[in-house]
Amino acid sequence: MASKPSDPTRVPTALKILIAGGFGAGKTTMVASVSEIRPLQTEELLTEASTGVDDVSGVEQKTTTTVAMDFGRITIDEEIVLYLFGTPGQDRFWFLWDELALGALGAVVLADTRRLEDCFQSIDYFERRGTPFVVAVNCFDDDAEEHTPDEVREALDLEPDVPLVLCDARSRASSKAVLIALVQHVMAQLRRPTWPVALVR
Repeated sequence: MASKPSDPTRVPTALKILIAGGFGAGKTTMVASVSEIRPLQTEELLTEASTGVDDVSGVEQKTTTTVAMDFGRITIDEEIVLYLFGTPGQDRFWFLWDELALGALGAVVLADTRRLEDCFQSIDYFERRGTPFVVAVNCFDDDAEEHTPDEVREALDLEPDVPLVLCDARSRASSKAVLIALVQHVMAQLRRPTWPVALVR
């Protein structure tokens, strides 16, 4: 049976998604790995001026930092296009978050098990705003201590309905799988009768 041709006049639904997490968790890497366009990045070299300001424990090899945002785009299918906004990870750039979060329907919180405590601020932020999110544990190939998903879930005190997935932010396929999990989670939330009406128009 021949497949039904796509409608060239159909405009896909555009969703704004945030990629959040602590300093050095892999946000810029994830956006770059999955974006179908050349990503916009605002990476700057770490300088001596950041010494004592930015905590690099556990990620001492990191030499750059995002000072505003990362931006990319990925088409999930003919009906859904995601616009990705990577947030800055350091406390001194938190004033940008409210602007970046405007209109966002969901978020990915990238977790680095070397600095798991860095996730708490992101999780608290999205819980307060009522923004659906998934936690993606970025599995690095270095000597970072390994934890089971159940251990990470318990450590972060996640609600039972918050998805937690393992990923490699360097892999396009792995990063795309995280985003698909988020879209599915957002859609499940939108079907709840208590969800804000403004989001389902």
